[in-house]
Amino acid sequence: MLTETFHGEAEIASGGAADLMSDVLAFTTEKNSLLLSGLTNQQVLRTAEMANIGAIVFVRGKIPPPPTIELAEKLSIPLISCCHSMYQACGLLSNAGLPDNGVASILCQ
Repeated sequence: MLTETFHGEAEIASGGAADLMSDVLAFTTEKNSLLLSGLTNQQVLRTAEMANIGAIVFVRGKIPPPPTIELAEKLSIPLISCCHSMYQACGLLSNAGLPDNGVASILCQ
């Protein structure tokens, strides 16, 4: 956990993964969707704010710079870092029952 904004009671409705923030903005996510990304800049937070992202998981052990963490605190968006690849992290969350946010089915129609 990289921020103090998480108080242990967040309801995450679905999850998705992207490194291109334009992909995140190409759809409207359910409120409190989880975003997995390898990007650690402030743009990830600005995108998350617009796309109703409830929390962000940085994959591959990445840690965002202090200004990004400070912005997350201000926006009350929890930040988490994990050591898994994006592929592994998505698989673990899917196997644990977290539904995807449906982006692939929308984009492939």
